[in-house]
Amino acid sequence: MTKPSKSGNKTTPTTQDVAAFLGGVEPARKAAEARALDLLFRRVTGLDAQMWGPSIIGYGSYHYVYDSGREGDFLATGFSPRKARHSIYIMPGYQDYGEILARLGKHKTGKSCLYVNKLADIDMDVLAELIAKGLKDLDKIWSVSPT
Repeated sequence: MTKPSKSGNKTTPTTQDVAAFLGGVEPARKAAEARALDLLFRRVTGLDAQMWGPSIIGYGSYHYVYDSGREGDFLATGFSPRKARHSIYIMPGYQDYGEILARLGKHKTGKSCLYVNKLADIDMDVLAELIAKGLKDLDKIWSVSPT
């Protein structure tokens, strides 16, 4: 069970049904890709999916406590099938994944986010490697637990 957030995070776990959410993704191509991502994340992580906020599917969670005293819970890894592109969350965004990203295919990155327009643009085996490495690295910093 995930602890209530003490940080006031906007993105928190919900009881929304993942399958129902995936069933409502539009257009059809984006929905099919979202289902493919869900299967990939489940296979790579071995974790069940849970909705975080209204549109993020997360796998696992971790509790963090910063030196400032701020603490909270967040998804360990996951994705959101956004309208323009998929947002894929690799939480230890400060780690150096340049070698893996160089083999991934067409993408953009943010602090802890990977943006992919369509799955045909990337190598799914490389994405699986990135998800596994990100989760392993996160677990070295903050213990990852199932949701």
